[in-house]
Amino acid sequence: MWSRQLIIICTALSFVISAEGLIEVFGYEGRDVKITCRYDEGYQNYEKYLCKNECGYSDVLITTTQKNKGKYSITDNIKIRVVTVTISDLQSRDAGKYKCGIIVWGTDLYSEVKLHIKEDRCCNNVNKIQSIEEGSVTISCPYDSQSVNKLKFLCRGNRPSTCLQQAVITSSNTQNGRFRLSDDRKSTIFTVTISSLTLEDSGSYLCGVQRNSGFDDFSAVELEVKEWCCVESKNMSGIVGRAVTFQCPYPHHHRNNMMFLCKGDQRSNCTYMTYQGRFTLHNDNETFFSVVITKLEAEDSGTYWCRSDSEWSVGNYTQFHLTVEEAEQRGVSEEFIIEAAYWLFAALPVLLLILIIILVKVCKTKRRQLKAVDMNTSKLEAVDAQDVTSEEDMYKNQNVAAMFSQQKRMQGTHFLSGDAEEDKLYESPDDPPVRSQRRACKEQRSVHIYEDYEDEAQYENISTTEDIYCNEFFSKTQR
Repeated sequence: MWSRQLIIICTALSFVISAEGLIEVFGYEGRDVKITCRYDEGYQNYEKYLCKNECGYSDVLITTTQKNKGKYSITDNIKIRVVTVTISDLQSRDAGKYKCGIIVWGTDLYSEVKLHIKEDRCCNNVNKIQSIEEGSVTISCPYDSQSVNKLKFLCRGNRPSTCLQQAVITSSNTQNGRFRLSDDRKSTIFTVTISSLTLEDSGSYLCGVQRNSGFDDFSAVELEVKEWCCVESKNMSGIVGRAVTFQCPYPHHHRNNMMFLCKGDQRSNCTYMTYQGRFTLHNDNETFFSVVITKLEAEDSGTYWCRSDSEWSVGNYTQFHLTVEEAEQRGVSEEFIIEAAYWLFAALPVLLLILIIILVKVCKTKRRQLKAVDMNTSKLEAVDAQDVTSEEDMYKNQNVAAMFSQQKRMQGTHFLSGDAEEDKLYESPDDPPVRSQRRACKEQRSVHIYEDYEDEAQYENISTTEDIYCNEFFSKTQR
């Protein structure tokens, strides 16, 4: 009865109507699914709905009078007689049985729908392939014999839900820029070739085969595109008129191969320089070969590539960036610093030896000076000893003077007669200066005697330098 009055077409990512009239719909977690229900003329103004499980009152998810309810939305286009229900952000719990129906007198008209949900990712097994920048790569995608006539496609990423919509190429359009698809139906493998690879081409890809029912078939590929040179680029510098040497490593199994050096910004478009005049190749090592450029010119600056194989393969070539400068414009380069450091370390032992010799000479000189100081100190001590002796003599003379003064006091009343005799002793007809000196000593002593005659204790304390000198002089004249 319901089939005469209600025609329901459910669309999602894909659907199928079973023999029993069950419509199966397939969707992916996190994505949306749409169920479209078409109905016959005369039911435009009836209320439509979507329910789950047994469709009891609490199982009704949304009706046309609600428009939006949570993750569900519904529209009714009465002109084309189509009701569309959208379920957003699918989750695994959303899988199960649904009913799309129309409310009428008596028993509602409806059709059953079964929703299948799958994770939106692929796949457990991933085919990893590598290639190099500016090269090409071919991706192989096998499929089963039942899919010979099915649509094939390739997309970037690993989300099956949007792969077909975002396909970079399909079997219905086998050429799309750098992508080309070929289908070998006998071997049930289709291939996609990508040319002029760039680093941005690296990433995940999905090979897809469309199914009329259920989920599409996919296989995963991980592509890695490497830079031109697997060996780190080397920066070198040279001076006009001089020479520079490139050292190009190569695999051991390439030791018998032809070696190459070419110049150009791109390895795919460079000029071979190996056997041109100032360029000389030397292969005298099992791990690298050398190329020497003599009499450098400013025009020799640029990018160079050396390789050990006729094919540009990873591990077979090295990139150099050469800068040639005029001698007066050349700054302090890394090579110069390294060379200066080398010679500095080489000369370090000699410098240390010279320093030790200087220190030894300085020490010897210091020792000689200290020895001379010691000798002078000894002489000074000897002189001081003599001075001490002289001072003892002075004390003796002082004692003599004291004794002489005592004698003079004892004479008492005979001072004048003694004085006359003393004048005779001081007089010297041969030396007038001596006479004057004697007379001065006499007068000095006379003064001391007269002034201190009454105080003998005070007289004994008088011991001036003049008294000592005069007493010493008197003693000499007595002798």
